[in-house]
Amino acid sequence: MTGYKKTTEKNLMVFSGRAHPVLAEEVAAILETELVPTSAYEFANSEIYVRFEESVRGCDAFVLQSHTAPVNEWIMEHLIMVDALKRASAKRITVVMPFYGYARQDKKHRGREPISARLMADLFKTAGADRLITVDLHADQIQGYFDGPVDHLMALPILTDYVKAKYGAQPLAVVSPDAGRIKVAERWSAKLGGVPLAFIHKTRRTDRPNETVANRVVGEVAGKICVLTDDMIDTGGTIVKAAEALVADGAAGVIIAATHAILSDPAVDRLKNSPAVEVIVTDTLPIPEDRRFDKLTVLSIAPLVARAIKEVFEDGSVTSMFDGHA
Repeated sequence: MTGYKKTTEKNLMVFSGRAHPVLAEEVAAILETELVPTSAYEFANSEIYVRFEESVRGCDAFVLQSHTAPVNEWIMEHLIMVDALKRASAKRITVVMPFYGYARQDKKHRGREPISARLMADLFKTAGADRLITVDLHADQIQGYFDGPVDHLMALPILTDYVKAKYGAQPLAVVSPDAGRIKVAERWSAKLGGVPLAFIHKTRRTDRPNETVANRVVGEVAGKICVLTDDMIDTGGTIVKAAEALVADGAAGVIIAATHAILSDPAVDRLKNSPAVEVIVTDTLPIPEDRRFDKLTVLSIAPLVARAIKEVFEDGSVTSMFDGHA
């Protein structure tokens, strides 16, 4: 055919749902691009409609949506956006979910329970996703639930750099809120120069969500500024009880650091009234003004997400972002 020229140039396009547009805009700005104009709204019966206002044929699509409350609504919108891209002939679809909805339901604790984290992965695969990018999964094994590449980003460098700059001159200890997250605490310890480790021994009620019944500090924390780390803060009950246990054990002060600030009621009141001197989180989830308080410090996750998108688009190495620890 005369005059026909096939283009092989890759085309990066970034899309955002309505859950956390501020983060998506910041990511797009770092990538020196703009979000693709999108029409999205609900019909009278609450069904969601999505349409992209530009051609997406042959593009390398990155669809960003953080699964904040109302979680089910934003997950459904995310799935519909992926389906729309697939049907509009996008070449590759990467789902970017800074917070992975249903990640806590990663295994069966009792009979007749679902494994909803696996169902989530299956839904996105069925919708047309080729790849997932997410931040600080609640359980590492979720990476294996999706039939395709999963880039598991860590907010650790962002959080530890802040803590080191502000508190590094003081005697520190890193504290895990439970024995199951010791590996994460070990990474924190290494990043902070090998500071001592401790953990909270707790008993969790399987019949009542968001509730623990016992806390005991294992490790030496007396006289130290304790960095209490977790992947998320939901209602705040567990982390505040842990902070109280540390103070009772002689800690000189407590800093709470977590990646995902869910902050369901009554988390804000609990954190405000807790013995923690500072609560450090990232903006993987939107934090409205009425849930911000004096002790709260919010660090941007956008540079991390943008760099991961750039590495994927350019067929680079996401693992290299974390010195081989991704």
